[in-house]
This record gives sequence, structure tokens and C-alpha cells, in this order.
Amino acid sequence: MGGYQFVEMDYDKLIMRRVMELAFLGKGSVSPNPLVGCVVTYDQKIIGEGYHQNYGHSHAEVNAINSVVDKSLLSKATLYVNLEPCSHHGKTPPCADLLIDTGIKKVVIANLDTNPKVSGEGIKKLKNAGIEVVTDVLQAEGRELNKRFFTFIEKKRPYTILKWAETADSFIASENHGSKWISNDYSRQLVHKWRAEEDAVMIGTKTAIYDNPKLNVRDWSGKNPTRIVIDRTLKLPKSLNLFDGNQPTLCYNLSKEDSKDNLAYIKLEETNFFRNMVNNIMSRNIQSVIVEGGAFTINSWVENNCWDEARIFRSPKAYNKGVKAPIVFGDKISEEKIFDDSLITVYHSEK
Repeated sequence: MGGYQFVEMDYDKLIMRRVMELAFLGKGSVSPNPLVGCVVTYDQKIIGEGYHQNYGHSHAEVNAINSVVDKSLLSKATLYVNLEPCSHHGKTPPCADLLIDTGIKKVVIANLDTNPKVSGEGIKKLKNAGIEVVTDVLQAEGRELNKRFFTFIEKKRPYTILKWAETADSFIASENHGSKWISNDYSRQLVHKWRAEEDAVMIGTKTAIYDNPKLNVRDWSGKNPTRIVIDRTLKLPKSLNLFDGNQPTLCYNLSKEDSKDNLAYIKLEETNFFRNMVNNIMSRNIQSVIVEGGAFTINSWVENNCWDEARIFRSPKAYNKGVKAPIVFGDKISEEKIFDDSLITVYHSEK
């Protein structure tokens, strides 16, 4: 006698954590698809693993199965995946069919796919083929991992992150907008990392004029997000960095409809302008948006109850007067130091 034997469910959770580690590697590359990882085990040993790496490319289950060296073990193997295998033809064939054809004995899943195209059909296919299916293993962790995907599918809007920097006395800008940086260099580098992880970044008219931002990824590696600017009366000069044509840019306004050279003007009615804008963003398969200001734009998301997360940099600087920072109410998730800045993360409470 010797060694330690895992209780079955403890082992399932251990492997599912590895599945989610793999899934996370696809962050910033698979949207609007979900983050999915997959591990294949035999006799409590990992014999294959993979994850969904890029939108339109092979899914996690395909990559994991292809990585198994001895394919004869698959008929006796257990496959772990954080999201219900798809049952429909999209960019790739259904993964549920692949698992059936491969002869996998057992499938362990964290979350059901709430996309109406799947929504239990993948599990139903597997069970009808005689495959044992276990669900809800680390379900809450799986929901957190794919919060962007689930928000997009279930709430019919992009997952929205509000981001701003404020002074110690709660100002987001000086009175004359002359002082550009509130947060430190390291906090600003982190923002570039975040941009690479989200589909789009949004600002309003005043921020575009006063800051003339590029809204690209410079201090990190990764793809540039789609830029979104609200310019209702088209007062922004074409000389701004936003209109340099270097990345897809959407300009929501009240009068102009046009699209060329990576720039789209989208005309919306003034009535229900905000809701129509959100619907249009979703129609473009933009699954997540990071709203970088200013105060008016951020507050419009708050007032319309359409935000999910706030990331607030608090600096030791003081302005004494200026533009007041937004106020959000929710569940404070964390507070961490980035040198002399504090980064506070708040989740929108559904209560």
C-alpha cells in the first residue's frame, strides 16, 4: 500500500482547473466564441490536452484529441471540457459528433452552453450515444471564465468594463483638462494589456478632443481593439488619431451613415440613442467593451444599468477642483497597489 488516491470528484475538479488554465490562453483571440480548454485522461493520467486558440480555427476538443499519441486509449478515456461541446455546424463541425465518432467513454463538463444553438443539445447527443456525462464541475469558476460570452448570449449586450483614473480627492480631470495623466506609468501599461484582451474600447467626444488618444495597444503585445467614439453632432476634427485608419473605428452620431477606410459612421435616432448604440455594437459581434471615459460617457453606461465591472485607478495626487469621478455601487472584488496607485475592481451587483 502506498501513495495517495484522489477522491473522484476531487480529481475531476483538479483536472477541470487545468482545463480552465488552458482555456484562458485563448483570451483576446477567440471572441465572439467562448474560451474553451480540454483535457483527455486515461487511468487518471493526462494523455492529451488543447484549447481553442483562434476564432474560426479548430475547437479545444479537436486539439486535445489530436494531441493524444495512442488513439486506442480514447475508447477508454475521459474527456474534460469547461463548456458543453457544440452540436451545430458553425465555422467548424460539431464537437459532440467528434466525441461520439472517437468513442470517448465519459465527458465531464463545467458549464452548459446557454447559446440557443446548443443549449443542452450537445449533452443530449452524447447521452443518446451512450456516453456518460457529468456536469456542473466548477460551474461558478466556469461562469467567471466566460463572463463575456455568457453576458453577450444571455443579456444581449457586450460585457462592459468601466475604467477610469481618479485623484485622491475623486476628480477624473482637472478643471481645464490640462493635466493629462493621473495614474502612473505602470498602471497605464496595464491598460494596454486590457485593451488587447477586449473586443472594443470606447470614449466620448470630450475625451477625444482633450486627450486625442490612439486607443491602440503599444505598451503590450496583442491585437488592437475596435475603437468606438460617440460624436453625436460630428464636431470632432478629422485630424484626430482616432481617424488615422490604422484600426477599425466606429463613430456613433445623429446624422451621418458612411463606411470606408476602416472608419464607419453609424447614424442613430436621438430617441433611445444609447440602447440603439448597444444593439448595434452587439450586431457587430463585439462581445466586450472597455469604456475609458470621460465621466459623461461612463455615467451613461451606469445610468442605463449596462455595466458589469469597474476598474478604478486611485492616485495619491489631488486636484482640489475639476471634473468629478463617476460613482458606482457594486461588490468590491479586490484592491491592489500598483506602486503609488491603488487599483480597485468592482463588480456590478444584480441585487
